[in-house]
Parts: sequence; C-alpha cells; structure tokens
Amino acid sequence: MKYVRIKQIFTYTLTALFFLTLASFSNPEEKTEEPNKINWLTIEEAQTLSEKEPRKVIMDVYTDWCGWCKKMDKTTFADEKVATYVNENFYAVKLKADSNDKVTFKGQEFSKGELARALRVTGYPTVVFFDESFARFQPVSGFRPADDFLKLLEAFNQAEVHQ
Repeated sequence: MKYVRIKQIFTYTLTALFFLTLASFSNPEEKTEEPNKINWLTIEEAQTLSEKEPRKVIMDVYTDWCGWCKKMDKTTFADEKVATYVNENFYAVKLKADSNDKVTFKGQEFSKGELARALRVTGYPTVVFFDESFARFQPVSGFRPADDFLKLLEAFNQAEVHQ
C-alpha cells in the first residue's frame, strides 16, 4: 500500500515538473527585444548603417580566453545606463580578435585578428572608438566599470577622435 502511494506521488511530481518545464518555454513570436541590452552589430552592418545614418562607432575587441572581457560583458556592457547611451548614440560592434574569420572593413578583407592588429589593439579588452566615417579611430585598452565607461562614452561623443 505504501509502495503504491509513493509511486503515485512520484508520478504526480514528475507530471507537474514536466508541465512546469513546458510552460517555461514561451512562444518566440511573443518575445520582444530585451530592453537595456546593447544592439551589437558586425563591422559590415555598422558601415552600411553609418552610410545611411552617420553615427560614431564603438568596437569591443575581445577574446574568449580574456577574463576581463567577460567581466566587461557581464557588468559594464550589461549596465542599463551604458546600454541605453550606446544604443541611442553609437553603432556598437563586437570583434573577436583571436578569430581567423574574414571581415570587410573599408573595402578590404581582413581576418578579425588582422583587423584588431591594424587598429593598434595590443591587449584585451580594448574598445576602439571611430568617427562617423571610420576615418579616425582611437583604441582604449583595459576594463572599465560602468560609470567610468559611461563618462568615456559621453566624452567621446562630444569630442573629435584623433589618430
């Protein structure tokens, strides 16, 4: 008798877990873009958009093995104020510097690693700031907490980039 009761409880528990798990999957059509996330683009997408609607560009140059890069993603780039400011004022690009994947930048093909070196990136994380035409750029190396990074973004947005 106890065995039958335990079996019933076990069956009910598994059934409930199944339906709870099933309910956690929502219809993808009902999802909206998460607010306060940076809208990351490829370098090609940023160049195309910049031709139509010029904006300054920031490029996060990172590697998978870089601990500070991961911290910057989880803290600085995830910060609500930073994400909002970036999305309203810049095109944001991610570039994986240890990748041999090809990208086209200003009409030339590069591996992502070659482009990082051409942009004078020597450590990670590095954020490269570009003017609206990608003619001038300035790499800024090292981890930045959200408040410091926001000040850097605001200053760059008001200033000219010097090569």
